[in-house]
Amino acid sequence: MTHATPTDATLVSMTARSDHGSTDRSIIWFRRDLRLADHPALHHAARDGREVVPVFVIDPALVGPSGAARLAFMYRSLRSLKQAMDGALVVRHGRPETVIPQLAREAGATEVVVSRDYAPYGRRRDAAVIDQLRSMDVDLVGKGSPYVVPPGTVLKDNGTPYAVFTPFSRAWGAKPHADPLAVPDVRWVRPSIDHDEIPADPALDCELPEASEDAAHRLWDEFRDGHVEEYSARRNAPAEPGTSRLSPYLRWGQIHPRQLLAELGDTKGESTFRDELAWREFYADVLFHHPDSARENLQAKMDVLPVDSDAAAQQRFDRWAAGRTGYPIVDAGMRQLLATGWMHNRVRMITASFLVKDLHLPWQWGARHFMRHLVDGDIASNQHGWQWTAGTGTDAAPFFRVFNPILQSERFDPHGDYIRQWVPELAHIVGKAIHGPVEAMVEHGAERTEALRRYQVVTGR
Repeated sequence: MTHATPTDATLVSMTARSDHGSTDRSIIWFRRDLRLADHPALHHAARDGREVVPVFVIDPALVGPSGAARLAFMYRSLRSLKQAMDGALVVRHGRPETVIPQLAREAGATEVVVSRDYAPYGRRRDAAVIDQLRSMDVDLVGKGSPYVVPPGTVLKDNGTPYAVFTPFSRAWGAKPHADPLAVPDVRWVRPSIDHDEIPADPALDCELPEASEDAAHRLWDEFRDGHVEEYSARRNAPAEPGTSRLSPYLRWGQIHPRQLLAELGDTKGESTFRDELAWREFYADVLFHHPDSARENLQAKMDVLPVDSDAAAQQRFDRWAAGRTGYPIVDAGMRQLLATGWMHNRVRMITASFLVKDLHLPWQWGARHFMRHLVDGDIASNQHGWQWTAGTGTDAAPFFRVFNPILQSERFDPHGDYIRQWVPELAHIVGKAIHGPVEAMVEHGAERTEALRRYQVVTGR
């Protein structure tokens, strides 16, 4: 599969506007779509030979909460995208409602084209940009999104949204969707106006995957051809290469899920992988209909559940975040996160359950920590993944599902290979003993009982 840059694209100077008479000019504002292939917004911006000014805005509202790994992956992705368009990418720092109108004025653009953003902040940001552009008689045009089916469009027969995954996934799977688009021919406008540089990577203590559209497709090709048929059997084993590792590229839009669906068959592994893509779209749909659930319990009845937030709770959180709980599988996951900007999904559930139900801390604390460090951190998937584990979200199985970290470790890392990789001080332990707690900060059985006692406040029993 080839994902080449359009080498025949024309580059014109930003100052050459008068040379083209009344030629219309579009701005393509990249956000979560850092690719050139299968990009409906880019196709629209480049239609009929229009000149295209590409821009990415480094928004302080998104940079502030992001850790070093997340920022480094974004900056590397921008460098790759800029190279793919022969240096045409304009980078600006600042609030988009200020930066985008200013660039539209400087470029003489008649429209700004974007992939639609359905997350709470993105919707507010775009509304503010629209308000500013309207006075300039410039349109903000949305084409496409990070999803196969736009959030808010998968509805029951009565017009209401789905609250449970399985019926949503059936309706989602029945929705028609377009075939992937090729890379368009684009008349990029080379930036001769002032623009900012892509920042240098922050200091890193971790290794990151290559951040590029080509890397995303190479990884997909490898997974599709060598691993997807075994996906259902191997995806829960953190020591094995059983997952696609595509989540960072889906998050930053270097590959689109539509491109993956176009090449999936109907084996058990492929069907299971398709379900995982559906989960991503389900959570985006839930967040679209319930934007407050990015910070608050989806199930309001869970608001009365007692959680700890005092100084002692903060100390427990700090040990959890550093991978020093004394439970090997939990510590392995938290250290993998710090070392790579990624964590295996099964271990995400184990570490989240431990925070909420063994340490009795707010799920929001853990979700915020994950969003800071995960390269693939997506607000909908992250927050609702946490709410699923915390028993406050969409799942039918409520709070009394408590993951036993020892049993989870024995089942999904039976030989302890994952633990030995990320908790090397335990590498000498042989047999099943490697799964047991070592100087543990809490006793799981007692904390499970305490968690269920607290849940009685919710049930009234």
